[in-house]
Amino acid sequence: MPSRSKTASAARRSLPRPPSLWQTIGPSFVLLGLALGSGELILWPFLAAQYGLGLLWGGLLGITFQFILNTETMRYSLAWGESVFVGFRKLARWIPLWFVISTFIPWSLPGFSSATAQILVSFFPFLNETMVAIGLLIFVGLILSMGKTLYKTVEQVQRTIIFISLPLIGLLTLMFAGASEWQEVGRGLLGFGDGWRWLPEGISLAAFLGAFAYSGGGGNLNLAQSYYIKEKGFGMGKYAARIKSLFARGAKEISLTGQRFVDSAANRQLWSKWWRLVNLEHWLVFWLLGFLTIVVLSVLAKALVFGTDVSEGLSFLYAETEVITESSGAFLGSAFLLVAALMLFSTHLGILESSSRIISENLFLFFSKRKKANLSLAFYLALWLQIGLGIVIYLVGWQEPRFLLTLSAVLNAAAMMVAFPLVYWLNKKHLPKHYQPHLLRKLLMLTAFLFFVILVGVTFTSN
Repeated sequence: MPSRSKTASAARRSLPRPPSLWQTIGPSFVLLGLALGSGELILWPFLAAQYGLGLLWGGLLGITFQFILNTETMRYSLAWGESVFVGFRKLARWIPLWFVISTFIPWSLPGFSSATAQILVSFFPFLNETMVAIGLLIFVGLILSMGKTLYKTVEQVQRTIIFISLPLIGLLTLMFAGASEWQEVGRGLLGFGDGWRWLPEGISLAAFLGAFAYSGGGGNLNLAQSYYIKEKGFGMGKYAARIKSLFARGAKEISLTGQRFVDSAANRQLWSKWWRLVNLEHWLVFWLLGFLTIVVLSVLAKALVFGTDVSEGLSFLYAETEVITESSGAFLGSAFLLVAALMLFSTHLGILESSSRIISENLFLFFSKRKKANLSLAFYLALWLQIGLGIVIYLVGWQEPRFLLTLSAVLNAAAMMVAFPLVYWLNKKHLPKHYQPHLLRKLLMLTAFLFFVILVGVTFTSN
C-alpha cells in the first residue's frame, strides 16, 4: 500500500476537474476593479471630452493586448500552481529586482487617493484635502490588514462597487447620449475622428499612452492575475497555499513553488476545459465589461462636456456633474460624483493589494534561496511602505490627480512593454509544447510588444 505522502504527491500531479462558469467568475473582477478608476473613469473620458470619440480604437486595442497578456499569465499558473514571478526567477536571478523597481515606483504615486480626496472635498468643503487623501491611504491599509484572506477581501469589495457603479453610468449614458455619439463610436473604433485619422493634431502623446496603458489593469498589475488564479484554486492552484491577513490565526509561512501535472491524455482533456473556461470568464468580465465601460464613460463625457474648457485636472468630471445636475437634478449629479469616488477608491485598494504582493514576493525571490516564506509579513511591510511614500509625496506638494495618474501610466506602459516578451519566454521554456500558445497568440504578443516599443519610444523622445 503506498504511503500517505506518496499518495498526496501523486494526487497533486493530476489536474482537478474545472467548475461551472458561474463558480469560475471572480478573479477578473479584481483586475477590472483596478482599471475602473484609471483609464475607464479618468483618462479615456478626458480624451473624449477634448477630442471626441475618434480615439476609441486605442481603448479597443489596449484592452485586447492586455487580455492576451493576462491569459498568457494565467496559462503558466494554471499549469504550475505558482505565480509567474516564481517562474521568472527560474529564467534569471535579476528579473525579480526589475519587478520590485518597476512596480514600486509607478504604483506608489498616489493619484487615485488624491482624486478621491478631491471629489470628497467638493461635497464637504470644510475638510482639508491633503488630510483626507492621507486618511484614505491609511483606510486602505486597514481594510487590507483586517480581512481573513487577502483575495476574498479584495474580490468582495471590487464586485460590490462594480455592481453599484456600472448600472448608474449606463443609465446616465442612455439619458444623455444621442444617435450621433453612437455613430461616432463606430467611426472611432476604426480610427476616424472629426477631420483626422488615428491621432488628432496637438494631442499629448503622454496622455494617449497613459490611457492606452490603462485600458485595463496596466503595468505589472496584469501579471497579478497569476495570483488570483492561484488563490481561487484554478488548475494546479488548487494545491497552493493562500496568503493570510496580518491578524489571521495559523502559520503564515507558505511554499511559493508549485508543480506541473503529468502530461497524459486525461490531463490534456482537462487542460482544454480549463483553458476555455478561464478565457471565457476573463473575456466576459475583463474584456467585455471593461471595454463597454471605456465606451460608455467616453460617450457620456462627449455628450456632456465636449467643446468646453476641461483641460485642468478633474475639471471635466465636475463639468459632467454640473450638466447632469442642471438637467436631471442634484440627486443624479451627486450620485454620479459619489460613484466616481467609489470607483477611484476601489481602484486604489486593488492597486495597493496587487502591487504589495508583487513587491514582497519578488524581494523574497531576489534575496532568498528558501522555498518557503512568510509572505503575510512581507506583504504588509511592502503595503505600508507604499502608503508611507504616498504620504510623503502629498506632503511635498505633488497632489494634482491627473498628472500623477498620467505619470504612473507612462511608467507602467514601459513595464508592460517588458512583460510581453518575458511571459512568452517563460511559457516557451517551462511548458510542454502541447500547452504552449498557438501561432496566432504568438503573433499577437509580438504585435503588442512592438506597439508598446514604438509608442513608449515616441512618447519619451517627444517630451
